[in-house]
Order: sequence, then structure tokens, then C-alpha cells
Amino acid sequence: MDQSCRFVTIIIPTYNRCNIIGKTIESCFAQNYPKDKYEIIIADNNSTDNTKQVILELQSRSPVNLKYIFEPRQGAHHARNTAAKESTGDFLYYTDDDMIADEDLLTNMTRVFEIDKNVAVVGGRVLPKWEFDPPDWLLKYFKDGTLSLIDRPEKLIIANFDIGIYSCHQMIRKEILFECGGFNPDIAKETLIGNGETGLNIKILNKGYSFGYTSEAVSYHVIPRSRMTQKYINSRYGNQGNCDSFTTFRKNEHTKKSLLKLILFSHIPETLGRYFRSVGKMISGRDSWRLERAFTHYYFHRTMADLKLVTDDNWREYAAKFNYLDG
Repeated sequence: MDQSCRFVTIIIPTYNRCNIIGKTIESCFAQNYPKDKYEIIIADNNSTDNTKQVILELQSRSPVNLKYIFEPRQGAHHARNTAAKESTGDFLYYTDDDMIADEDLLTNMTRVFEIDKNVAVVGGRVLPKWEFDPPDWLLKYFKDGTLSLIDRPEKLIIANFDIGIYSCHQMIRKEILFECGGFNPDIAKETLIGNGETGLNIKILNKGYSFGYTSEAVSYHVIPRSRMTQKYINSRYGNQGNCDSFTTFRKNEHTKKSLLKLILFSHIPETLGRYFRSVGKMISGRDSWRLERAFTHYYFHRTMADLKLVTDDNWREYAAKFNYLDG
């Protein structure tokens, strides 16, 4: 390994995942990258389980500098942005507490930045690690984006658009993260309140930077049985409704009046229509009822999120911010 390689900080936000985060950290320990050229920061987002004890035990045998920080403000963006301030890396690699990194991940991601100096952020393949065989309906309707999976075959892509960058598997130049105001509001416990990495990616594009992707940078997303249920899929679609509301508002596409029209003449009819179609398809035995039910949740949450933008001046002001590094 070339000892001139750039220093990387791996950042892992976590919330009540003490039973699985150890595997994520162990995969980071095993990187084929100089041990003095990267560090790991665990950003504990107000966990109430034994997360801290697990991390302290891992610190005692870590081959790299392993830091533990506690972020009491609920929200993944708080954890990600606070950890960035504590980092020393030139590049920040963000992953989640249910991911398993391939041993060559850091090497293959950092190479992309050397190919094109205008690349701000790099993503790669996110493959499923199923804890149980997934049901057919899940693979038929919901596999990739819904479960934050991506499996593009290209060895290298440089693009001036978002090619599918997820916060569970992305590396970003540290100075550009700060230039772009950090991650937008994200998951708070189980609910997506903003547009997270989507919002950050939009800010990156607006600054004129490029995106990179390499299929050689691989991470595995552990998918438990609890994420193979209609209830979970509904929640993901509901969160996407919140995200799209936030994104559309930040593009200055709507006034209060136009949002109300959208709610009354689009979102509410779609919510009701999707629900009744799901009932009809369920009665007739068609599995596509699952997709209709998921969209029911999407439009319901989109309705509520847009309504909050209409009625809550403080939230509207917060949603319009550029810089979320301090909250």
C-alpha cells in the first residue's frame, strides 16, 4: 500500500444497535489500508442500550484510533455533522451501523478522487446480506432503492448528477462537506424529518462539483426479517414522502397557497385512491396491493409534511437553511 495515501475518517452514527454494530466496526478494522492512515468515529445518537460499553471494549483491541462521541440531539444529521467536526481525515467515509465493509473499500474509493479532482463524493455497490430468505413480493416491488441497495456494474463513473449516493456508503472530501453546510436534517429515531444526503447532494451539485462511483467499492447491508415486512416498507415510503416535501420546498417550487392546492387536489386524492386500490387488489389476490399500500403511506406523509410547511413558520424557516452543521 502506498504510504502517501490520504488520511480517512470513518464515521458511523448509531442508535440502539449495540447487538450488531460490532460487526460493522470489525469490518472497518480489517481494511487493507495503512492503519496509521485512517481512524473510526462512532457517533452515538442518544442510545439507551449498551452501545457505549460495546465501543469501549472494542477500543481496547482496536488496530486504529477508535473514538466514541455522544450526540444527545436526536437526528442522524446531528451525529454525522458533529463527528465531522471531530475528524482529522482529508476524506470522510460515512457508513451505517448495519453495514459490513469489503476489505478493499477505502483503497478503491480514495482512488476515484485521484482520477478527477472535481469529484466531491464517491459511492459504490451496496449489496444485501439477507438474514433470512426474502419474500418474493419484496424482490419484485421493493428491492433496490427502498432498501438502500445499488449494484451498478460500471468500474468507474464520473457524473455531474446524483448517481445514487447513499449515506450508508459514501466518501466525501471534508472541506466540501463544510463548504456545503453539512448533511440536511435526516432520520430522528425511526422518522425521516428532512432530506438528509439527498439535500447535501443537491448542494454539492449546485456548487459545481462532480459525483464518482466505482463498483469496486463494496459494502454489504445487513437486512433482518423486520425489514422484510409490509409495515417496514410502508414506513420507508412514508419517510420518502417527508423527504420529497422537504426537497421540493427547498427548490422554491411552492408558496403556501400552491402547497394547499397540492394537498387538496393531489396528495389527498392520491392517498385515498391508493388505499382503496390496495384493498381491491388485496381482495382479488393480487400482490401489487403491497405497492399501492406503500404509496398510500407516501402520499399521507407527503400531505402531513407539506401541511407542516404551510402552518409552522419556524419549521419553514428551518427547512430553508443552507448550513446545518450546528443544528
